[in-house]
Amino acid sequence: MIRRKKYTELKNSLDTFPVAALLGPRQIGKTTLALEIAKDFASVYLDL
Repeated sequence: MIRRKKYTELKNSLDTFPVAALLGPRQIGKTTLALEIAKDFASVYLDL
C-alpha cells in the first residue's frame, strides 16, 4: 500500500487520542487504512 497523507494524519491523531472513526464513501480505502494502521498499534479493529 502506498502511504498517503491520511495515514500520517491518522497515526498522529492516534498518538494523542485512543479512538478514531473512519467515515467516508464506499470503496475509498477506509478498511485498508484501518488494517494498515492496526499493524502499528496494539489495537482492536471493529467492522460495523
